[in-house]
This record gives sequence, structure tokens and C-alpha cells, in this order.
Amino acid sequence: MNKTLLLILLIFINLSSTTPSKEEYIERQGEVSFFSYTSVENIQATNNQALSIFDIKTNEVAVRILMRAFVFKKSLMHEHFNESYIESDLYPEATFSGTIVDFDPSITTEQTRIIKGDFTLKNITKPVEIKAKISKIDENYSIDGNLEILIEDYNINIPALLSPNISKKIEVTFNFKYKPHEK
Repeated sequence: MNKTLLLILLIFINLSSTTPSKEEYIERQGEVSFFSYTSVENIQATNNQALSIFDIKTNEVAVRILMRAFVFKKSLMHEHFNESYIESDLYPEATFSGTIVDFDPSITTEQTRIIKGDFTLKNITKPVEIKAKISKIDENYSIDGNLEILIEDYNINIPALLSPNISKKIEVTFNFKYKPHEK
């Protein structure tokens, strides 16, 4: 009897360790876009390679964005963005780490919540608050939102000649579709 119980317990432990976690969710191809108004030509780019982890037990969200993965309409914009403004060779990624305030995983309808955390760009970290919409679709989650960043906060240097034509704010939008994380 004890051997049978031990065998069942071992099988249960083995099966539960190979089942996807119902607390951690992952997005490997999240979309992050930014837009900056200029009087000459608007600056816009999209990145579909953002990595994000969402833990519904702790309400924590972490994001990593590779800067060179942003796609622009014009190759010259891509070059200036990576070489002059963001300096992607020195600062290859931006990150965010934060917590969703008052998130309730038992709610199956859309929730609008504030995500408080730290956004790091060019090795400069600033606290941010992001208004986001969180939806549960079957066993998956979706988080959409936007934030504005000031170029001066992250030491993004604009040449004096171009400065009057470039917005001091950059609007960043994101869309992450999370699936259970298989360990």
C-alpha cells in the first residue's frame, strides 16, 4: 500500500512539474511603437520583438526591448535613431519592470489599471506610471497601453539645428499577448 501511494505521489509530482505554470505568462513578440511629431516629418517606428513576462501571482511585469529591432519607413531614420539618438551600440536595450496596481486575475472582463515601475533607456532609469488595459482571453492575457517619455529625461541629444523641429515628448504604445509560460 505504501509503495503504491509513493508511486502515485511521484507520478503526480512529475506531471505537475511539466505542466505550464498558471501564474507566469510570456510574450516573445510583443509590439512596441513610438511616435514623435515634427513640423518637417513625423518620426514613427515599430518593434515586434519585445520580450515580456507577466506574473499574475505577484502582479509583476517585466519588458525587454532591443533597440535595433525598431523598423522605420526610411532607412536614414533607422540609422540616425541607432547611431545618434539612442546609441544602440552602447545601449542595446530598454527595459521596464513594474507592478500592476489592484490587478485581480479572477476578473474575466477588461480591467483598466495603473502599472507603476521603472523604465530604463540609455542606462537612465526613471519611475513611470502607465495606464493599461488588461484582458483575459481564454487562458491568455493581453495588456495594452501607452506612455509619454521626455527626451531630456533620457539624455537623448538632438542637434541644435534640428531641435526646434523635434517634439520634446515621445509617445510610446505597446501591445502584449501573453501565453502561459512553459518551464
